[in-house]
Amino acid sequence: MARTTSLFRAAGKLARPEPAKRAPAATPRRANDPDRTRADILEVAANHFATHGFSGSRVDEIAAETNTSKRMIYYYFGSKEGLYREVLGRRYNEIRVLEKASGFEHDDPQVALATLVGSTFDYHQSHSDFVRLVMVENIHRGENIGEVPGIDSRARSVLDVLRRILDRGIEAGMFRKDIDPFQLHMSISALCFYNVSNRHTLSHIFSTDIAAPEMVAIRRANVIDMVTRWVKIGG
Repeated sequence: MARTTSLFRAAGKLARPEPAKRAPAATPRRANDPDRTRADILEVAANHFATHGFSGSRVDEIAAETNTSKRMIYYYFGSKEGLYREVLGRRYNEIRVLEKASGFEHDDPQVALATLVGSTFDYHQSHSDFVRLVMVENIHRGENIGEVPGIDSRARSVLDVLRRILDRGIEAGMFRKDIDPFQLHMSISALCFYNVSNRHTLSHIFSTDIAAPEMVAIRRANVIDMVTRWVKIGG
């Protein structure tokens, strides 16, 4: 409520309060840019879900942080569950795109595999929220991941990538013939995931900063070496 002015005119009459100046209307962020609004909501929501889990995250807090509203979020995503699933799908899609674009067509299959492993490791390091989201979803026994549209076809794409790399390596006489692409994918994921998911406990238990740049670089090289040696003939 506007405060009443208590100044008096020189003639001694009570001055009429001047009309309160209307504050300029706040310009909505990303007005007329629904794609950016949607992307911003997903980015903020990813951090909330990764930090607080599904149950602990609040849509009104996500709305406040993105300068939107619960109504707008429900308009875009239908529900809190819909928002969470969209966040999951977006993060999984990012890593699938990275896997397909990480140089696997290189003439040397060993270089192709090393590049893919290194890119996967780097993604996990720079997207710790993805690691936490996967942990949250597994705590909930994967209740939502199966509802993400296209998640299965996108997952199969990485197996196709690995199969092509393996086939080229076998043809060149470099790789073993008994390597299953799914087992290879699980090994790559596990090695890249663990360094982020367990960094705090490992750091405390062994009094070593697992997240220090030099430690990350050593671990990255070790992961690439382990995977590429495993698939090599006589590795």
